[in-house]
Amino acid sequence: MANAESIKMTPAARESRITRTSYIGVAANILLAAFKAAVGLLANSVAIVLDAVNNLTDALSLVLTIIGVKLARRPPDTKHPFGHGRIEYFSAVSIAAIVLAAGVGSLVESARKIVSPEAPQYGPAALIIVAVAVASKFALGRYVSAQGRACNSDALVASGADASFDALISFSTLVGAGVMVLFKVNLDGWIGAAISLFILKAGVGMLLDSVGQIIGMRPDAEVSRRIRKTVEGVPGVIAAHDLMLHNYGPGSAIGSVHVEIDGSLDAAAIHRLTRAVQTAVMDAFHVFLTVGVYAVDPARRPERDFIEKTAKGHPGVKAVHGVFFDDDRRTLSFDVLVDFTVRDRAGLRDALVAELAPRFPDRAISISFDSDYSD
Repeated sequence: MANAESIKMTPAARESRITRTSYIGVAANILLAAFKAAVGLLANSVAIVLDAVNNLTDALSLVLTIIGVKLARRPPDTKHPFGHGRIEYFSAVSIAAIVLAAGVGSLVESARKIVSPEAPQYGPAALIIVAVAVASKFALGRYVSAQGRACNSDALVASGADASFDALISFSTLVGAGVMVLFKVNLDGWIGAAISLFILKAGVGMLLDSVGQIIGMRPDAEVSRRIRKTVEGVPGVIAAHDLMLHNYGPGSAIGSVHVEIDGSLDAAAIHRLTRAVQTAVMDAFHVFLTVGVYAVDPARRPERDFIEKTAKGHPGVKAVHGVFFDDDRRTLSFDVLVDFTVRDRAGLRDALVAELAPRFPDRAISISFDSDYSD
């Protein structure tokens, strides 16, 4: 589901921004790789040459981002009626794998330096080159990550983080060299190991986030609240409940919502109202909502308050809605919103029926449970 910053961005504008940012990143990494390779060969520095190769892997991660966003924009078809948007999450998984590989490689190299320490042999020119590379990669990483967050692109955020981590690895080399020059203490391997563990932790986090999006995660809290506020802003809607959003890629979602309305409205008025809700949410968020209806009788407010107070006396109950008294069938029905700590819903239902029966002895009580799917 889109974040709050990108909800008004059209799919075409989002793709254009991600692609433009990725091209800039690819070009910058290729230029840095060429510069480092040339200097490394002239200075006979294997470390600088390897750092140049690392820039090419960063360029590759951005190429994967471009491919992912292009494939994700393919239109729906018979086999994939909800589109191909989730392909972007696989791009992010691939980039997370690259980050993890870089972390493992750095950790292995750092361990080798701890076991068999070698004093850094960088001259002044090499140190200046490393410093320039560090500053360039940090700046590039921050730019790419910021654009990724603005576009709600996990792949772009991961690419930016990859660039920042590479800069951190180079910076650790710079720090180790400085400590060696000033204090004659070789901490190169230990500094590298610490940063490698940090990179591995971040890589695992990226991987879990991307896999979580594929499995299905809770929608962004601010977006959920804004959608609910938009629904409740439609004339005739008393309250909105049970908002569910199904993510089919960044900026691509469908869902459903229940609205409470005056029980005296006729079918034509209800039709106009539900259409107005769908249109308002589609225009503002590019999300299609199926709208269900709860009829509300204002005269039953005291009974509704009693039911809600009774239900909220139980742990895990967050709200009550959809209270409906069917006088023809002599039934009372309502929905109870519970959090995921409530495991025994049948037991909770029995307890509520027992507590409410004395107040409503002539009613058959029917209770449905809603899960806490969104904020």
